[in-house]
Amino acid sequence: MKDLYLEPLGLSVTAAAEGLGISRKRLSALINQRSGISPLMALRLSKAFPNTTAQFWLNLQNQFDLFVEQGNAALATVRRLAAA
Repeated sequence: MKDLYLEPLGLSVTAAAEGLGISRKRLSALINQRSGISPLMALRLSKAFPNTTAQFWLNLQNQFDLFVEQGNAALATVRRLAAA
């Protein structure tokens, strides 16, 4: 996010956070992948960054979540289900 949206606009994390109406700490957590994009945050981001939609931001979050969970050891216990 920082490379694609903040830096090209010459925005600091502080300025972007102010524009989004959130704390710098909250935006920093989002940028550094310590928190995710909620539906409300997706709406804020789509309003702040033209040519993006809330769905775009939520899709990015979903793709990231799926990527992270692919290595989850709990998946090893899942077996294919079929009709008896």
